Amino acid sequence: MSESPTPAPPNASEGSATRQMLGMKGASSTTTLWKIRLQLMKPVTWIPLIWGVLCGAAASGHFHWRLPDVLASLACMVMSGPLLAGYTQTLNDYYDREIDAINEPYRPIPSGAIPLQQVKAQIWVLLISGLAVAWGLDLWAGHTTPVLLLLALGGSFVSYIYSAPPLKLKQNGWLGNYALGASYIALPWWAGQALFGQLTWTTALLTLAYSLAGLGIAVVNDFKSVEGDRALGLQSLPVAFGIEKASWISAAMIDLFQLAMVVVLVAIGQHFAAVLLVLLIVPQITFQDIWLLRDPVAFDVKYQASAQPFLVLGMLVTALAIGHSGLSQLAVTPPIPL
Repeated sequence: MSESPTPAPPNASEGSATRQMLGMKGASSTTTLWKIRLQLMKPVTWIPLIWGVLCGAAASGHFHWRLPDVLASLACMVMSGPLLAGYTQTLNDYYDREIDAINEPYRPIPSGAIPLQQVKAQIWVLLISGLAVAWGLDLWAGHTTPVLLLLALGGSFVSYIYSAPPLKLKQNGWLGNYALGASYIALPWWAGQALFGQLTWTTALLTLAYSLAGLGIAVVNDFKSVEGDRALGLQSLPVAFGIEKASWISAAMIDLFQLAMVVVLVAIGQHFAAVLLVLLIVPQITFQDIWLLRDPVAFDVKYQASAQPFLVLGMLVTALAIGHSGLSQLAVTPPIPL
């Protein structure tokens, strides 16, 4: 690996320091070790997981605004976001170093800003810390079966096979993006719901269906990597179908599976929540027309910044409706044992 300085990406002077801290595309380089480690963890990716925990807590119907519950929810958010999402992102950067050398050569690993041994150490520290917090949350909740620990182990395993050979799920656009969508929607939701209530097979399957909208969001992240993915044989949807068709697939997945949640809310008698969710889907479709479907490569960040707040608000609306609907009583299968 060359030790020569890596040129900053285009427009590095315009907000690139902030992008570097958040782990976003278009970041500048740095020699400060803690900033490099933070960039590997991509803090911008923690937000949906933290929000997912909040949605799961709301869906449980048993979260109360009292200090123990608030502290437990914050611990669950730290587990899901900084620790396990940080582990996932660092692991992904480790195994994507050849692709990043093509797509984003200014990132810490391909630029040589941090030795691989230190990257490996960071992966293990984040993983072990996340599992330890999960175990502690199970003890706090009095679970007879360590559900939070099992969810953390399962999510960490999915993260590994997503990034690492020989399976490397991200080589297949459908499998990889669904694994990513489920990790960002279903898993933190399950953690929040299991922490404060009873996770049922019905709500577990419902959030897995919701995660298909997350698949569409994951496709948006693939547009910036088309060149490297194509060079290394990764069949992301933009590579497999072309950029234009992939943008339509992304938009369709995002919209159709949110509309499916509208149908579910109507079916369980939550009509007001169903109307709110429709109203939150409309601006997403508008921003898809303005940004995503016109030029997803140039406008991917603008689209996500504009549309995703409405998607995550829709998740919370759905979760609150489930928490007040008695949906768990509609389950035809028994609760997942806690």
